[in-house]
Amino acid sequence: AFIRGYAREQTTRIGNFWADLIRAILWVLLPVSVVGSLFLIWQGVPMNFLPYSIVHTVEGGAQTIAQGPVAALEFIKNLGTNGGGFFNANGAHPFENPTALTNFIELLAIVVIPAAFTHTFGRMTGRTRDGWVIFWTMTALFVAGLLVCGWAEGRVHPSFAHEISGGNMEGKEVRFGVGGSVLAAVVTSNGATGSYNAMHDSFQPLGVLVPLLNMLLGEIVYGGLGSGFYSMIFVALMALFIGGLMVGRSPEHIGQRLGPPEMKIIVAYTLLGPSTVLLLTALAVVTEAGRAGLTTNTGPHGFTEIFYAYASALANNGQTMAGLSANSVFYNLTTIIAMLVGRYGLAVLALALAGRFAAVSRRPPSPGSVPSDGVLFGVLLGATALLVGAMSFLPALALGPILEHFCMRM
Repeated sequence: AFIRGYAREQTTRIGNFWADLIRAILWVLLPVSVVGSLFLIWQGVPMNFLPYSIVHTVEGGAQTIAQGPVAALEFIKNLGTNGGGFFNANGAHPFENPTALTNFIELLAIVVIPAAFTHTFGRMTGRTRDGWVIFWTMTALFVAGLLVCGWAEGRVHPSFAHEISGGNMEGKEVRFGVGGSVLAAVVTSNGATGSYNAMHDSFQPLGVLVPLLNMLLGEIVYGGLGSGFYSMIFVALMALFIGGLMVGRSPEHIGQRLGPPEMKIIVAYTLLGPSTVLLLTALAVVTEAGRAGLTTNTGPHGFTEIFYAYASALANNGQTMAGLSANSVFYNLTTIIAMLVGRYGLAVLALALAGRFAAVSRRPPSPGSVPSDGVLFGVLLGATALLVGAMSFLPALALGPILEHFCMRM
């Protein structure tokens, strides 16, 4: 629907929700999920309707093993970027994610549809080069996050550097190791899927900074099913506006001129997420009810846990650092506010902008417009995303994971 706002002109319609829903389910989600679920069954993921099984361990104790239609639920939860696992341990549970191969395929399922929206955008607007520029910009940001997080988790606390080798394995499954855990952290924090396979509360400070920043930027790297793409388009529009001001050119994108009404929507979208997360985090830090959730950690790490909780709620992600006791009236109500803003407030603004674009006529790019189909625009797009993120969240990040990183090395 958002892309149709770019593709159509002189109309008040951007599509039919019922038609989009049925087509997405029957033509994409259902067939891909069937194939993916069969693959998971082949890899050993259970698919049955059996009750709990009680088994006796070699130590002589009893263990309750849950069973059920795990394979069918597991693949669609990733493909549909949901994240609610069959088991409480989610993607770390050996029944949901038994091998390194299932780990890779389940992570691929999270990003395949959101990444394909860049090609959809290029095809529907007749500007395939623009779609590829957005895709490769997303990929460059993804690789950068992967390298930083992998570097951080490949190191251990300075106090244990002489006793431990192989990186920070605390909170990670041995069958995935640092590499598979870092890949899952970066993929799931970039998509609206909290199906992580390692405990992020045990990550190094700079390691947890990467998934936190991914969510704070609006999951613009691939993202959820559409939400990540239109978040990136809003960044692109902001980049074009800033770039146009610097060189004295008209701010427009693919024949759509950015006037004052459009810029108001773009600015509102850019400010709504950061203001929600920062205000709720500040409220939690200064109130007794908010600090009561810090039952395990305090200081910079505790601040990061609170910050992470609201970032995850706004991003419709579901990840937690788990050291925060968030099952209280205060956190239930405040995270609901963040979820409502992230799920509906941002979508309403995106569709409002699409409606404005669809109502006017598309014009061929003028000689004064900034081209959006080259490497230069890709660099401007990535730089704008990081600049807007830094201007919005750098002080809060400095109080959390950045401060913890330097305190750990004092």
